[in-house]
Order: sequence, then structure tokens, then C-alpha cells
Amino acid sequence: MTPKKRIAVGGIHTECSTYNPVLIRAEDFTVMRGAELTASAYFAFLPQDDIEILPLLHARAVPGGPVDRPAYEGFKSDLLSRLEAALPLDGVYLAMHGAMHVDGMWDAEGDWIKAVRDLVGPEVPISVSYDLHGNVSQRIIDQIDMFAAYRTAPHIDVTETMQRAWEMLLRCLRSGARPFVTWAKIPVLMPGERSSTEDEPAKSLYAALPAHDRRPGIWSADQMVGYVWADEPRGTAAAIVTATDAAEAEAVASELAQAYWDARGAFAFGPVTGPLSEMLDIAAKAGTAPVILAESGDNPTGGGVGDNGLVLKALIERDWQDALIAGITDPKAVAACFAAGVGAELELTVGAKLDPAGSSATARFTVVTLVEGTGGAFAQAVVKTGGITLVLAARRRPFHNFEDFELLGLDPRKVSLLVVKSGYLSPDLAPIASPNLMALTDGVVNQDIPRLESHHRAPGLYPWDTKATFTPAPTRSARA
Repeated sequence: MTPKKRIAVGGIHTECSTYNPVLIRAEDFTVMRGAELTASAYFAFLPQDDIEILPLLHARAVPGGPVDRPAYEGFKSDLLSRLEAALPLDGVYLAMHGAMHVDGMWDAEGDWIKAVRDLVGPEVPISVSYDLHGNVSQRIIDQIDMFAAYRTAPHIDVTETMQRAWEMLLRCLRSGARPFVTWAKIPVLMPGERSSTEDEPAKSLYAALPAHDRRPGIWSADQMVGYVWADEPRGTAAAIVTATDAAEAEAVASELAQAYWDARGAFAFGPVTGPLSEMLDIAAKAGTAPVILAESGDNPTGGGVGDNGLVLKALIERDWQDALIAGITDPKAVAACFAAGVGAELELTVGAKLDPAGSSATARFTVVTLVEGTGGAFAQAVVKTGGITLVLAARRRPFHNFEDFELLGLDPRKVSLLVVKSGYLSPDLAPIASPNLMALTDGVVNQDIPRLESHHRAPGLYPWDTKATFTPAPTRSARA
């Protein structure tokens, strides 16, 4: 009987705005270790008859500020100790995000992946999966053999992307072929809200990728938007190609990079956008429901703090009726609601507890619903003031899926105005928006990209530099 191929599986997945003052700490991560990983729905695609899976560690956190250095080092040490115990190996699969920024460190994923490479040695192939909003470096490229990234934003192909990275690794081990990675940096950085694959030109650029996959010697052609809210040297868009044919890989990388560069001025917001006051004026006159207003500058899934009370304050000032705000992170307000109990009335000052640069709003609220959450760590309170219903959360989190509302006894389809801290809307919310509006609000993930402080980014990046020129220059991995 042929021995099973031994593949180790692990990774770390989060997205970090360097403008966010709130560090992501160890307790903010959901961590799967050992058998927890293989038992999860997230990795349900892994089992294969001819593969022995060695599950290591996978840590995932809601996007936010930089990751606390001791937390990162602790996770890395845990992963490496498990990896060492799993040796010898035939392959490694790492499920990453790509936009992690560790406090006091550049290129955190490069550090993580190189540590894995140093331990397993040069002969073991490594395949990685990424979010298209990740940032890549030459150090990362030089450690890996296969690369796959999401091709949709909003991300509806997460499992498919992970499977693509996994299946390339299986193909490599079963066939004996040795693919390599070629990439071309593209000096463009833009927010995901301007590059949704539901809108042009991203729609066509990403729709073209499968055709490139079918070219001779090409295993996967991937287009990275990059992560714009991290002021770091590696930040850039990129075309990344996994292949066994060097000339074809360079051709594909050049074509993808040139097409993206040529389209740079055409990327635009999908929904109606503008200042908060203008968006509220439109919502007030809409005559349709639910109007969904995305507060883009404080979007926690993009790295925002999630505790700005700006929209709440504006709705209170307008005496808005039939609005639902989901939600604002305020652990002190949640604790006060739990102490008071359902039905109680109390005065709360909501917002700007985590980031004092944000706005707060003070009003008298009635406590409607209390949800304890796991051990109280994810406690939530639904409160009401006038015609405004507000969800308060003890910990940073988005409210983008129907199940988030159902847990609280709320139905976003039955309100006149739904306010969410978001950029482009999630697959659940987008179809019900009537219409979808996006407020260009201040915050650590604000959409005014040229105004972002830029001390560490490479020179010549669009849109900071609108006069730069570009010719693709594909570079192969040192492992090619």
C-alpha cells in the first residue's frame, strides 16, 4: 500500500488598519488547535483518502488595529511547536488573510510563512490561500510554491479559494510536478469599496482569471487589490501566478498587471455615496424600504474601530423614526444595560470609548433585549430611544448577516432605515437594500485615500502619485 502523503494545515487570518489605535489581542482571536481544525466547517473540504492531515493551529480575528506583538508571537510559537512535532511532512497548507500588521513588525505574514519554511526545509511544498485584500512581499513569494486568492468582493468564494490552494498542493504531490510563483507588483492601492467585483472594471478583470488558468503551464492566476489602510512598505496591488511554465507565467503576470494599471482611474464606488448629511437627506425622501446606509469610515470588517456614535447622534438630532442601527461597540453601555435589566430606562452616552477621536451621543434609552453571548464576552443589548433602535455590543463585531439580527429578535427587512458599519454590503443585505447608500464618514478606514497619512508606503503609488508611469516587471520566486 502506498503511504499516505502527510500535509500540515494551519494559518492566521486578520486585517489590520495601522490608523486604528485599538490593538487586537490574543483574546480577540478564535483559535482552532489540532482536531478542532479538522472538525470545523471552515476546513470541511480537507479529507482525502490518500492524505494524512496534520492539523496545527488556525487563529482568526475580526479586523481591527495592529495585532499585539506578544499575542502574535504566542500563536506563532504554538504553531511551530505543533509543526515540529508533525515532521516529517510532504506538504504544508496555510490559510491566511494577508493584511495582518503586528505591532512593531513589518510584513507579519512574511515572518510567519518564513518561520514555517525554515522549519520544514526547502523540499516541502507550501501552498497558501489569501484574501484579495492582502498585501504580499518578495519574502512571502520566496517561501511558497502555490498561491490562490479570493476572486470576489464581497467574498463569496472563500471555500472555493481555499480548495483551489489545497487542490494545487494535492496535484503537486500526486503528480510530482513542481510549480512556482511569479508576481508583478502594481503601484496602485485602493479601498475594497472602489474595487467590488460586482462593479466594473473589477468585474471584468476578475471574470477573466479562469481563462488565464487554462493557459498552458498555468495553475492559478490571481489578482490582488491589496490593503490600503496599512501604512507599510509592502502595500500594493499585485498579479500573482502559480505555474510550471516560466515564460507563460511572466506573460500572464504582465498582462494582468497592465490591465489593472490601465483601469486604475475607472474604479469607482458602486452605491450612491456622499457625506452623511446628504445620505440622510436622500434616505428621508426615499419612499422605499429598507434604505440601508453603510457607515464606511468605521467598518469593523475593514479594520475600523466600530464605536463611533456619529450616525446615532445625527439621527437623534433629526428625531428619526423607524431606524435600526447595528451596531456600536460599547462595553460600558452594555454592562449598564445588563445591570438595569430588560424594560429599564437609563441615560447612556454611547460611543467613542475605544477611540476617543470618534463621536458619542447621549440620550435616554429603554432596554429591549439582552443577549449574554459566550461567557458574557460577546454580550449584546438592544435599546431604544424615540424611533431609533440601537444594537450595542460588548466586543467589536459586524452585523452583516441575517443570523446576526435573528439572534436579537430583529428583522432588518422590516425597518425604514437600517444603518450598518460597512463598506460594500454583505451578500445578505445587498439584495434587500432599497436603496443602498454609503456615507463617506471619518474614521480609521475612511474612503478619502489620498488624505491618508503615508509615511512608509513605497513611492509612486496611485492615487497618492497621479503622474507615475508603470511597466510590469514580473519576478519569480527564489524557489523557481
